[in-house]
Amino acid sequence: MNNDQFDIIVIGGGPGGYVCAIRAAQLGLKAACVESRGTLGGTCLNVGCIPSKSLLNLSENFHKAKKDFNNQGIEVENVKLNINKMMSNKNKSVQVLTKGIEFLFKKNKVEYLKGKGVIFSPNDVVVYGDTGKKNYKTKNIVIATGSNHSTLPGIEIDEKNIVSSTGALSLNKVPKQLVVIGGGYIGLEMGSVWSRLGAEVTVIEYLDHITPGMDKEISQEFLKILKKQGINFKLNSKVSSVKNVKERVEVKYQDNKSKENGSIFADKVLVSVGRKPYTEGLNLSKIGIERDEKGRVNVDNKLRTSVKNIFAIGDVIKGPMLAHKAEEEGIAVAEIVAGQAGHVNYEVIPGVIYTSPEVAAVGKTEEQLKGDKVAYKVGKFPFLANSRAKVNNETEGFVKILADAKTDKVLGVHIIGPHCGDMIAEMALAMEFGASSEDIARTCHAHPTHTEAIKEAALAVDKRPIHF
Repeated sequence: MNNDQFDIIVIGGGPGGYVCAIRAAQLGLKAACVESRGTLGGTCLNVGCIPSKSLLNLSENFHKAKKDFNNQGIEVENVKLNINKMMSNKNKSVQVLTKGIEFLFKKNKVEYLKGKGVIFSPNDVVVYGDTGKKNYKTKNIVIATGSNHSTLPGIEIDEKNIVSSTGALSLNKVPKQLVVIGGGYIGLEMGSVWSRLGAEVTVIEYLDHITPGMDKEISQEFLKILKKQGINFKLNSKVSSVKNVKERVEVKYQDNKSKENGSIFADKVLVSVGRKPYTEGLNLSKIGIERDEKGRVNVDNKLRTSVKNIFAIGDVIKGPMLAHKAEEEGIAVAEIVAGQAGHVNYEVIPGVIYTSPEVAAVGKTEEQLKGDKVAYKVGKFPFLANSRAKVNNETEGFVKILADAKTDKVLGVHIIGPHCGDMIAEMALAMEFGASSEDIARTCHAHPTHTEAIKEAALAVDKRPIHF
């Protein structure tokens, strides 16, 4: 096989794509990964998960130093925000991690092809780079091109005053007023960042609740906590227009129930109404790859498209647009191509909102179980009664476990509280192995830890918690 021939070419160097290429190389396949951005890591690493988590952490530290430390006996005076240093810190983290993926490619002998990848046949990928175009032959192709931000009809994102999540990660000063359109994961995370740094934040959400798809009880508690933190909400409201007016932005909206019209002026507006698959310019229609009504690539249970040696993973296919979901699919495809039994268990993919407190979930919500007519039991335990949370002044939220009423098998876990983005992994593992709530309850958890709240919630399924 010469330098222009591969066993597998992955188009897209995001979490799904680069992981797929590395795993394929580990399995002895000659692998290449095509990326047009100039840096690896995709949206997640460059303008998504990683920089947003950096700002969430830094803004929380700033908020604690300004608001909480003095009450805890740590006297700090004249706390100042240097937004340029904060952004520099964020950018440095991103740079280190993107370079790290390049190192992993070299270590695993993955060919990094810089440029825009276009599929010309089931065995031909043309890469348009800075030095022209080049054709590569391959036995298998993986589409891992991710997603792009969506907007609303008539709203033009200029990344100056009307921004997507990308623009919201790089503001050069704290806006006095920030309007967030959309009460989902991304909007609430970015709203939290700028609220902590001093902005007056208003979230406008079309539905009558935030975080669509989340367990309603958790969603309601989350809303209460965010309101208490000073974030304003206009729920059940439809945005009709967003326009630049001199140096500011006017957002017009209508209450879905009363039909009353209103408007807000802000310095910046973040449009966070979801994401859409990015498949432009790949030649999918010409080579017969089928897509659904939302533009997502159709795949079978082996992640194959309608062209048998072309696969698709991550945000371009059905399912939650999560980096870790894409990674699991990337590994599964590499193993399938190598002749192994790659598999993804979609029932136990956790989701996390990295606000403070965090929100995490895995499995079914109460609403889903009711809709499926599944008899279930509920066990809840508040962090207010958890000793570690108490001494750390992190008492907001609770753990909620849903278990089958007959078998006691854990069907879903929902947590709002400190460090639950890490804690949810225990329950994802438990569910992967088909654990019952009794299994969790009888597993020894270290004291004092936040994870004891999980044990207590499991005990509460059978109405026998010890500390509440």
